[in-house]
Amino acid sequence: MLDQAYSRRQFLGLAGGLASIVGLGLVGCGGSNVANTAAEGSAAAAESVSGEVTYDGASSFQALVEAAAEKFMDANPDVSVSGSGNGSGKGLTAVAAGTVTIGNSDVFAETKLEADQVKNLVDHEVAVVGMGPVVSKNVTVDDLSLEQLKGIFSGQITNWKEVGGGDAKIVVLNRKAGSGTRATFEAAVFGDEAVDFKGDAELDKSGDVQTQMGSTDNAISYLDFSHFDDSKFNAIKVEGVEPKSTNVADDSFKIWATEHMYCAKDADEATKAFLEFMLSDDVQGKLVEEQGFIPVSAMKVVKDASGKVSAK
Repeated sequence: MLDQAYSRRQFLGLAGGLASIVGLGLVGCGGSNVANTAAEGSAAAAESVSGEVTYDGASSFQALVEAAAEKFMDANPDVSVSGSGNGSGKGLTAVAAGTVTIGNSDVFAETKLEADQVKNLVDHEVAVVGMGPVVSKNVTVDDLSLEQLKGIFSGQITNWKEVGGGDAKIVVLNRKAGSGTRATFEAAVFGDEAVDFKGDAELDKSGDVQTQMGSTDNAISYLDFSHFDDSKFNAIKVEGVEPKSTNVADDSFKIWATEHMYCAKDADEATKAFLEFMLSDDVQGKLVEEQGFIPVSAMKVVKDASGKVSAK
């Protein structure tokens, strides 16, 4: 996960609410309707544009944005795209303040910003991603209930033998406050209940969790599906349901989030063109699934800013 800006060819940036997942009834920055993403998004990317696109926010969908940005910059050599992955909260704060042109987030802006800040932003829902618990390779537990996860991540369950595993202390690797991944995980596990348990460590980014999980025995954490790595740790079931995109699409696997890219209503042309490209067939028709995400059009349910889920 890189935290500095790069030139066009060095780009390895991040990627990581007002519209719902059902959408693709999305509104482009500046108020232009980009619902017809397949044709209009590709055309926008093909036009000759120039400028600098900057972003901060969620680290969860970095790979997707990297892949899309490379294609976009190949078609638009006068555009530079660069940014950081400092968490959804920081990304939303930065785009609201105008220090970046895009704020990437796993959560709706309403959950992190004041109403007067949100009203000046436009939401682009670019994908959906599942998120689930992961455990160290030496842990024998392969399925946990939401109630068991609640006990572990509140500090009430402290030994693996309490949930059917071996006699060993559970090492809880959490994400720092401000992480959209943490907010999504806690919303699914705890609902509206407040939780301030930090665990044994609070990590900055998804990549940090990957690294730490790969070198720590008896540990548990959580990651988005695109960061699962079975060579380092095991992704486990929740309530008997496997962490797979097909189970996210119908909400049988309960832990998932929409990947948002916010911009200002008066965003520059380069930023608008890149965001339209993210909604085009070039990205939605191939890259989204290749990178382990779900196209928003494939979701069978919707989730609003409060976390309430309903059928399409």
